[in-house]
Amino acid sequence: MQKIWLKTYPPGVPAEIDPMRYSSVAELLEEAFREHRARPAFVCMGKELSYGGLDTLSRKLAAWLQSTGLSRGARVAIMMPNVLQYPVAIAAILRAGYVVVNVNPLYTPRELEYQLKDSGAEAIIVLENFAATLQAVVRNTQVKHVVVAAMGDLMGGKGALVNFVVRKVKKMVPAWALPGHIKFNAALARGASQTFEPVQQRPDDIAFLQYTGGTTGVAKGATLLHRNLIANVLQSEAWLNPAREGRPDIDQFITVVALPLYHIFALTVCGLLTIRTGGMGVLIPNPRDIPGMIKALEGYRITTIPAVNTLYNAMLNSPDFHKLDFSKLLTANGGGMAVQEAVARRWFESTGTPIIEGYGLSETSPSATCNPVTATEHNGTIGLPLPSTEISIRDDDGNEVPLGQPGEICIRGPQVMAGYWNRPDETAKVMTPDGFFKSGDVGTMNGDGFVKIVDRKKDMILVSGFNVYPNEIEDVVAKLPGVFEVAAVGVPDQNSGEAVKLFVVKKDPALTDQDVLAYCKTQLTGYKRPKLVEFRTELPKSNVGKILRRELRDGRV
Repeated sequence: MQKIWLKTYPPGVPAEIDPMRYSSVAELLEEAFREHRARPAFVCMGKELSYGGLDTLSRKLAAWLQSTGLSRGARVAIMMPNVLQYPVAIAAILRAGYVVVNVNPLYTPRELEYQLKDSGAEAIIVLENFAATLQAVVRNTQVKHVVVAAMGDLMGGKGALVNFVVRKVKKMVPAWALPGHIKFNAALARGASQTFEPVQQRPDDIAFLQYTGGTTGVAKGATLLHRNLIANVLQSEAWLNPAREGRPDIDQFITVVALPLYHIFALTVCGLLTIRTGGMGVLIPNPRDIPGMIKALEGYRITTIPAVNTLYNAMLNSPDFHKLDFSKLLTANGGGMAVQEAVARRWFESTGTPIIEGYGLSETSPSATCNPVTATEHNGTIGLPLPSTEISIRDDDGNEVPLGQPGEICIRGPQVMAGYWNRPDETAKVMTPDGFFKSGDVGTMNGDGFVKIVDRKKDMILVSGFNVYPNEIEDVVAKLPGVFEVAAVGVPDQNSGEAVKLFVVKKDPALTDQDVLAYCKTQLTGYKRPKLVEFRTELPKSNVGKILRRELRDGRV
């Protein structure tokens, strides 16, 4: 296979990176701690944590974890939103020689129990706001050690006030009881008097069990090795360098960390890449609170913002959006779901910086492709394969299809997972004999190497024998004034097999279903036109704001 995309790379982007540059993610972190010691690494609710502080605190927590007797390779879960304790916990677990299991703090007890049991987690670090969920299921799991954090733990003098407001004023902490637990700050204090034993880890050791969102069935743990994460951090760094080089006016790159760190996009691009490059991450505990998020970002000269389409859209529709300082904005990365042209256009008009759309999955650590950061407009593609990455578009028999023809996007590179945790049968279904991961997404590649997603195989709608791709329908309807959000799904139809149904959230209360259907008649050929329109006040979304078509299609919401 010819790597036709290399001819389209921006100047200075290498064809390959060295995934063995570090033996472990811990080594990468410790290098950053040494080189950027005095710099702020993360800030949350106005409280900064320096690289030196991150080093010291994570070393203490790592020493405490080791003192519990957990064996090397034990799984330790983290169940928190974006607070300062999160990067401390990640660094501590990895430095102590354990495996991080990221858990969505909004999980129901059923979902939490499943993930803890499936991963075999023996310890968990949980924010007290979600301790009641853990209480409901912990006895059914292998968890022996529970660390409970409070929002104000690392806030210094104002920590007590923060905790009082969270607990008593906003009443955000349901009553809980976890016998034998230890408080986060107490674990740090005990760890300070214990000896941390550095662990020599290898590139092929497991670093993270990253559970897929479950949008394609039962959630599975993608087994990500240290070298997988290292590779993707270095790939992402090489890809972003053309935008970052030659900017002596920027003393430190500032990244908006609004996407939750328990999601792979944020973990790698907002967390590990920020640390690797000596940047500062502004942690947003609740990105659904757009006014609160904008208030937290005021005063910072933002240089990087990774986000999903729904978050960009929500920010643009906020009356306070103009308060943000984008004068130093270098890159706005879009991923997780398709970036709609209407949103991309408004973002560019508002900030002067295009949304650079990329693509990846939990199974690829996550980034596999991205548009060049030198792009000046949204082109509707997911870009080019990253350095050291190959993309092959294949038919159902595993044969590569001609350029421009749709097929399954298959990915090979050092960022591809080792497999699904304890699921050799599921791993076999998604890996080809020649080492490509089958994404389940349908796409095309053009002569310059740009990949365009047509849709997920399972989301495709079949109307009278014609393939209809929801992304296309949604992109069209999103341009209609009066539409805030839209999802397209297939529903049974006695005449055509399936018909297109739209779920729409209004921006204009006066919008009617006839308005939507009439507009679609001018934009879409007959078989692609929606037959049904249902208005909703909101659409179901995953933990990063990706609209869950399957829940709408199955009638579960």
